Amino acid sequence: MKSILAVVGDGTARPLLQTALMVAKRFGGRIVGLNTLTTEYAVVFGGEMGFSISSEVDRTLEREGQERREAARSLFSAFMRENGVPLGPAAPGELSAEWREESGRQNAVAGSFGRIFDLIVVERPAKLASLAEATLEDVLFESGRAVLMAPPSPGPTIGERVSIAWNGSTETARTVALAMPFLKSAREIEVVSVEEGMTPGPTGEELARSLALHGLSVTSRHVQGRGRTPGQTFLEEAKAFNADLLIKGAYTQSRLRQLIFGGATRHIIMEATIPVVLAH
Repeated sequence: MKSILAVVGDGTARPLLQTALMVAKRFGGRIVGLNTLTTEYAVVFGGEMGFSISSEVDRTLEREGQERREAARSLFSAFMRENGVPLGPAAPGELSAEWREESGRQNAVAGSFGRIFDLIVVERPAKLASLAEATLEDVLFESGRAVLMAPPSPGPTIGERVSIAWNGSTETARTVALAMPFLKSAREIEVVSVEEGMTPGPTGEELARSLALHGLSVTSRHVQGRGRTPGQTFLEEAKAFNADLLIKGAYTQSRLRQLIFGGATRHIIMEATIPVVLAH
């Protein structure tokens, strides 16, 4: 995880930067802070054609966007300075950071720009149908990279004790592969599978045996939901293991189905209190 993209929307992104910094320190990586700015237009009725663009509202939105950008830039610079992370070029393997500003919608820019990074760090959405959720989904579906969802209150470590939420799916297999740098540096790994959440595929025990061939310290458990959804079970089992990182394939079911009926990915996105590595 040498190249890390941190999507910094405004001046409230300190938990995200704390999470990104822990990863960068663990792997000797470079953090690129990304902020985007887009011009929004408001349509109001009353013009000759029945509508017109309100320049006053447009100016207000542009000013607010600039204020968020300035707050994000100030936070990023101050945070790196406080933690002794140099801004600018650095030798490979040395901890460093860079600030990047782009034009466009945050979710679309992050989804495409993130394709050249080892890891994309985004904030956990505070609510559904938010920019944070749109950004998370775009980087999942458009970047082809591992995504690290940062919790609102990061703990002191990341990647020491790793829980893998295994359901036998292609999406989770891909996430495990992308997360191998974390797994190879972990002290303990536990593979958890839930009876009610499995898809046709290998068992958690089979995954654990495969990972053990890499010299990893890994165990597996297959548990019953006992009235809990798979998402609830994965989070509770990770807490019981004292995990400081969860690995989970995203959207084995479609996003629309999860939006209507719920699903493990959606529950974890909204409720996780530890960092989560996701991929689709």
